[in-house]
Amino acid sequence: MDNIKIAIVGVGNCASSLIQGIHYYREKTQQNAIGLMHWEIGGYKPGNIEVVAAFDIDKRKVGIDVHEAIFSDPNCTAIFCSDLPESGVPVQMGRVLDGFSDHMANYDAKRTYILADELEPTEEKIIKTLKDSGAEIFLNYLPVGSEEATRFYAGCALRAGLALINNIPVFIASDPEGRWARHFEEAGLPLIGDDIKAQLGATITHRTLTDLFAKRGVKLERTYQLNTGGNTDFLNMLNHNRLASKKESKTEAVQAVAAHRIEDDNIHVGPSDYVPWQNDNKVCFIRMEGKMFGDVPMNLELRLSVEDSPNSAGVAIDSIRCAKLALNRGQGGILEAPSAYFCKHPARQFNDDEAFHMMEHFINGV
Repeated sequence: MDNIKIAIVGVGNCASSLIQGIHYYREKTQQNAIGLMHWEIGGYKPGNIEVVAAFDIDKRKVGIDVHEAIFSDPNCTAIFCSDLPESGVPVQMGRVLDGFSDHMANYDAKRTYILADELEPTEEKIIKTLKDSGAEIFLNYLPVGSEEATRFYAGCALRAGLALINNIPVFIASDPEGRWARHFEEAGLPLIGDDIKAQLGATITHRTLTDLFAKRGVKLERTYQLNTGGNTDFLNMLNHNRLASKKESKTEAVQAVAAHRIEDDNIHVGPSDYVPWQNDNKVCFIRMEGKMFGDVPMNLELRLSVEDSPNSAGVAIDSIRCAKLALNRGQGGILEAPSAYFCKHPARQFNDDEAFHMMEHFINGV
């Protein structure tokens, strides 16, 4: 089969894990492939994905082969597949817009971005790069809070004729007015979003427990989810002005599966602090307080520690293959089942059991 050709904006830790994973699973068989939700989707395996264009703004990445750039500072995720061949795809200079928070200039260069000296490309140049590359699907891995930049690249994808997978909490697929959904549907281009839900991360775990409370008749009265990490994403989120959509995305993911909506004062879900020595390890603390039979109180506390970026990469690999299926089927607009299963803030929320069955039906063309 022909490879699925993708373009990426933001060659950070998540892109690193994704690209490592594409090559890691090329050397595996279905019998020894650990960590995938689906070995094959529509005939496509993880190794059938190929990066043909990439954009970033860091001087240590721009102009460098993308297979080398994923190991450049400030990336700090686990390296599980280091022996990558040269891709022949240099990282292109992207547009900065609001993709860089000013406070990050105050940190050690190893931890933060160093803006490249190159001139920012025009929109037309980016669109031409996408078209010339042969890319079919565009993945957004910009930093949290990149509202303007995300809308800019979504527009570039649309004009270049690419499907879009929006992995960050900027509301494109879930735009309340539905403008982006209409544009992608009219263009016959698939759209998956918003905000990738990790394979087994804080949000999916919190949602599963919240759904369990509801199904077992336990009234959930108060809950929090606190997250710490040491990667560039957590450093970026020290600027709380960039957190509004992230908090909404994570909070609504939990609220959507509660038996009754929890009062705003009784739920807190979101990034909490930056701990440099954690690097790409994310530590999550969840507390849930409720009442059981006879109004007897109970509480649950959980600590989850995961490598953050590989935790999203397997989900991204499935998202890419679902977008390719939709392209092959001539299906445009929001892909409801993949968005519900893979994302924290889809246009319509479903519980994870429903979303799982919807996904299986989608994959099987039902």
